[in-house]
Amino acid sequence: MFVGKAPFLDSYLPVARALRGRCLAIVLTGLTLQAHAALPIEHWTQPGGARIYLVESPAIAMLDVQIDFDAGIRREPADRAGLVRATVNLLSKGVLARDGAPALDENAVSQAWADLGANFGASASADRLSFSLRTLTEPDLLDKAIALAARQLAAPSWPDEVWLRERERMAAALRESYTRPSSVAGREFAKAVYGDHPYGREMTEATLARIGTADVRSFYATHVAACRARVSLVGAVNRAQADVLVTRLLAGLPQVACNRLAPLPAVAEVPPLSQAQEKRIPFASAQAHVLIGQPGYKRSDPDYFALTVGNYILGGGGFVSRLSSEVREKRGLSYSVYSYFSPGLHAGAFTIGLQTRPDQAAEAVAVVRDVVKTFVAQGPSADELKAAKDNLIGGFALRIDSNAKLLDNVANIAWSDLPLDYLDSWARHVDKLTTSDIKAAFERKLQPERMLTLLLGAPS
Repeated sequence: MFVGKAPFLDSYLPVARALRGRCLAIVLTGLTLQAHAALPIEHWTQPGGARIYLVESPAIAMLDVQIDFDAGIRREPADRAGLVRATVNLLSKGVLARDGAPALDENAVSQAWADLGANFGASASADRLSFSLRTLTEPDLLDKAIALAARQLAAPSWPDEVWLRERERMAAALRESYTRPSSVAGREFAKAVYGDHPYGREMTEATLARIGTADVRSFYATHVAACRARVSLVGAVNRAQADVLVTRLLAGLPQVACNRLAPLPAVAEVPPLSQAQEKRIPFASAQAHVLIGQPGYKRSDPDYFALTVGNYILGGGGFVSRLSSEVREKRGLSYSVYSYFSPGLHAGAFTIGLQTRPDQAAEAVAVVRDVVKTFVAQGPSADELKAAKDNLIGGFALRIDSNAKLLDNVANIAWSDLPLDYLDSWARHVDKLTTSDIKAAFERKLQPERMLTLLLGAPS
């Protein structure tokens, strides 16, 4: 779950303007070659504690940077759920005057980035608060982009009057979400699967009303420090240049060694479900929304590859999955049915979802339960595993065919402490899996007899 904006991920227009006249064919060729080449990741730790991960990509005069902190939604107080989203919202709303540079309001900040043809944004997930920068590496543009990003990191102004406006906007969006069946179902599913764990915490109008700019300022100061940064870079810079750029980006943050900072409190693990639950939510909807699942596993779990490939076969592979075959193709109960794991620092949910006619909901649930029970007990067939491997390995290049996608993968390596050769060894890990490996992993992680079933808009 991500909140906020990371505009560099989906907006190429400012960069396209700055790259006017360059040959698109050369760009595409560079990306294609990069996707099939070995991807050496350089890693080092700065004296101040920031951990840096770099992939040099000189084919395009561009740099993508992501800076991650352990300041995700799991860190916000229960009575102020929404605090991290408020922090993300306000980070682009102005910077203080500093070192002779004048203060900038939200319009001035936006215009400054537009003038540079660059993008800088913040986003948050359940586990991390992230900053993302995309800029050209032409010296004058790069220097100004780094300076402006460093100012936003170090000296957000947290304007009270803007927060009052944004808080009302967030509350209005929240009220609107209560009219959407998918939002209501997802919210109730998370609460039921995660219980009291922060992953299932719900932002409400009441928790939003308790948040002031003093809370935002305190949260940011407590969680964002140079020594706690994990910085991932992909682009046309070498190690020496990257080290200097990161030093400049983090220069305005607290420079205290992490062992001298108050440690962040431990977060409890997600408790397993003790028994099967069925939750029905009345809702005037043309379709019944069905969600079935349970807590899954952490990203650090050694079963990661077996569960990833197994889920592709079960319900993650679209129309070729077993769930789709049984629910959609054979019985016509739903146009789409899917399953996925969402591992994080804690056990993210395993989720199966579909929509169907209200009068077909009971039959659809019965079919899904039977498919999952059979898959956990028997595992995939040899033919299913071969088809999954062929598709996943054959399509792997599409996961890293742009700097933005590559950055996302490198940042995940940095955040999850994965081996530096993770991308190069990914296909080998997938290829060596057996049907027995997948069966054993699913037996360890899923308990079909203890899953939660949520039905919204289905008759009782």
